[in-house]
Amino acid sequence: MNVTAYLGSWADSYRNDLVNNIMPFWLKNGLDRTNGGVYTCLDREGRLMDSTKSVWFQGRFGFVAAYAYNHIEKNPEWLAASKSCIDFIEAHCADENGHMYFEVMADGTPLRKRRYVFSECFAAIAMSEYAVASGDKSYAEKALALFKRIQQFLATPGFLEPKYLPTQQARGHSITMILINTASRIREAIADPALDAQIDESLEAIQRYFIHPEFKALLEMVDLDGHLIDTLNGRTINPGHCIETAWFILEEARYRHWDKELTALGLQILDWSWEWGWDKEYGGIINFRDCRNFPPQDYSQDMKFWWPQTEAIIATLYAYRASGDEKYLDMHRQISNWTYAHFPDKEFGEWYGYLHRDGTVAQPAKGNLFKGPFHIPRMMIRSYLLCTE
Repeated sequence: MNVTAYLGSWADSYRNDLVNNIMPFWLKNGLDRTNGGVYTCLDREGRLMDSTKSVWFQGRFGFVAAYAYNHIEKNPEWLAASKSCIDFIEAHCADENGHMYFEVMADGTPLRKRRYVFSECFAAIAMSEYAVASGDKSYAEKALALFKRIQQFLATPGFLEPKYLPTQQARGHSITMILINTASRIREAIADPALDAQIDESLEAIQRYFIHPEFKALLEMVDLDGHLIDTLNGRTINPGHCIETAWFILEEARYRHWDKELTALGLQILDWSWEWGWDKEYGGIINFRDCRNFPPQDYSQDMKFWWPQTEAIIATLYAYRASGDEKYLDMHRQISNWTYAHFPDKEFGEWYGYLHRDGTVAQPAKGNLFKGPFHIPRMMIRSYLLCTE
């Protein structure tokens, strides 16, 4: 393989797709120029199906637009879109305690709150990235204050409703991994010991509790001591989440001058998760597996969603960057070729989100409360940067 030519070709593809397809689609069809913020419930052609706004995506698109501005081109429309999402968050998306909603109406009227702090995490990375893009340090300070509020919420017993009653106490992988990325993104804009401490804590928790060598897997949920909860939920492997965790860890290893232990950890998680996730019959990363190989409970267990594919594209590039092992470029070729053969909509732009196991389209909408302008453009920006290095 001519590595330079291969990476150069993909770098051009990622950049062109972001600039000429993904960002224009969402700026034209999703940006709310009346109330501020972004709509995500769009049909295949980009028509609005539901004006309910995902608070996750106010932060997510606020981040992506500023991230693209910082690393792709100084497009003032992208910077303005980021600011619009952040302004909407600050005006409408938190209650009197600072706990953010999950969904709101078009004008910001609250609709629903969930027991998570993901809305806060995405808002924080939007603010920090906007601080870098705009040069306005106050947004970095807001991001850091919000991060410390997240930590306070998580540390306050009873503030966030637990998933299970006390009869089944558990730890979740998703919040552990997302705090690594949240802290590292904020750290790009402002330094604070709390950020590094949180990354250390999350890395230690992943190794102590969630990694299970007996299954060669990273589990989504364990008991408080890290033991397997031998139920359908407790045996769940989410390959996409695990692969995302792998590249978060490799990114932190890089920040630490390619720390050997962290690099080995990230590569191990990727190798295991690829083995669980890659569909050897049809290709692509599958949604869920059971660590004892029982049938998974989730109805979408054998589907191919958009976001695990994007995480695998980033992770395989990071793994090659970390190791120089061309097996990761071969994995990158497999996942990229499969993804680009099935997900992009060549007629109306953007990507489908939900495919059947064989790669046929399950439903053609371009967005909802969970799919929108985040995983795909983040992959394109991060992968472009990795390729051009």
